[in-house]
Amino acid sequence: MSEIKGLIEKIKKFREERDWKQFHNPKDVAISLVLEATEVMEHFQWKSQPEMEKYIKKRKNEIGEELADVLYWVLLLSHDLEINITDALDKKLKKNEKRYPVDKAKGKHTKYDKL
Repeated sequence: MSEIKGLIEKIKKFREERDWKQFHNPKDVAISLVLEATEVMEHFQWKSQPEMEKYIKKRKNEIGEELADVLYWVLLLSHDLEINITDALDKKLKKNEKRYPVDKAKGKHTKYDKL
C-alpha cells in the first residue's frame, strides 16, 4: 500500500509542477487511460503467438512504458475520485472469487454467468 501511495505522490507532484490539474477532469483522464491501453494493444495486434514471443523479447521496455502510462492514469483517476485503489482491487478480487469458484472456473475462460 505504501508503494502505491508513493507512486500517487510522484504523479501528483509531476502534475502540479506542470499546472495540469486544470485539464484533468474525470472524463478526459478516463479517455487518456483508454488511449494508453490501446497503445499497449497495438504491440500485439496482428501477431501470431510465435511473433508475439519474439516481439516481446525485443520490445519489452517499450511495452513497459505503455503499461506505466496506463498505471499513471489509473492511479491519478483513483486519487482524483478519492478511491482507494488497493481496497477497490481487494474488494473486486473477493467478488470475482465468488463469481469464479475454482471448481467451476479452473481452466475455463467462460464468463461467470455461464459457468
